[in-house]
Amino acid sequence: MRVELFDFDLPDERIALRPANPRDCARLLRVGADGTLADLSVGDLADLLEPGDALVFNDTRVIPAQLEGFRIRDENRQRISATLHMRSGPDRWKAFVRPGKRIKQGDRLHFGGDGAVCLAGVLDATAGTRGEGGEIELIFDLSGPALDEAIMATGHIPLPPYIASKRGEDDQDRLDYQTIYAREDGAVAAPTAGLHFTEALFAKLDARGISRHFVTLHVGAGTFLPVKVDDTTEHLMHSEIGHVSAETAEALNAVHARGGRVVSVGTTSLRLLESATDEAGTIKAWSGPTDIFITPGYSFRAVDILMTNFHLPRSTLFMLVSAFSGFDTMHAAYRHAIDNNYRFYSYGDSSLLFRRDSAP
Repeated sequence: MRVELFDFDLPDERIALRPANPRDCARLLRVGADGTLADLSVGDLADLLEPGDALVFNDTRVIPAQLEGFRIRDENRQRISATLHMRSGPDRWKAFVRPGKRIKQGDRLHFGGDGAVCLAGVLDATAGTRGEGGEIELIFDLSGPALDEAIMATGHIPLPPYIASKRGEDDQDRLDYQTIYAREDGAVAAPTAGLHFTEALFAKLDARGISRHFVTLHVGAGTFLPVKVDDTTEHLMHSEIGHVSAETAEALNAVHARGGRVVSVGTTSLRLLESATDEAGTIKAWSGPTDIFITPGYSFRAVDILMTNFHLPRSTLFMLVSAFSGFDTMHAAYRHAIDNNYRFYSYGDSSLLFRRDSAP
């Protein structure tokens, strides 16, 4: 499909720079399978689901993956910025580096500023090979837990570009840009649909008889990259590492078997579940990289309902929700959200989408 079909005009003032407080007071747009729209609140979620339904959360934890430093070549020093994308070994990460075109294999890179040292020592690396998507493999002098500690001490939270271009990162973001259930270190970006959940909302869901399950997909920096091609068939998705346990797969299959619905909290959980599901609709234990790219025409096998924030124009995520709820339906839903002052993107409001081929 032509990428321009997924474009829409978004006023700049609709981009949220801070989350709602408390988290579960954010607005929620219910989009029925028949395209009907209802303006609600995230706090209403329990009443919108049925006993026996199952919520699936991505428990990845955001690390401070934005590194600032210098490229050192002979006597020349040039300031650089690197966003870690995906771990490729105990001592190495794939990263998007700016300015990347000036980085050559073998260049020495120093992070943390002039002469800065972190808790585990100086955070230095050597530039390795360049990938097809433009990412560069960074081979660090530290390895394993020592490297993890150095990144935690030296790095910054990589706020999405649409926020970072308007304000700097601060201490509050280390709390706000993290779900309350995050536990598996490795994400560069937060699974933002999960940012709306609070312990009070969990208590409502528990009382309603809605179960909770967890998968892990380490969201990479590729989620921030714009679609630069004209046709969706030409777009290259970056891989992300995920894991679905046998216990979780078995529990979700049992939910479907007894007539319950699987509710994905976020597009990251959905992409992982769809990667782990076979043609017959059985969710399997699964571990490894996924580069699944979902566009209109895709047949969903695992997920019945999707809770997700409002996404960028021309983005792979707007393509995904258009596949889930219907192209025309999602364009209408986004027009409604813009006209009714919904807040967009990572710190914005949410939507609850019912798959178009399910009951409204």
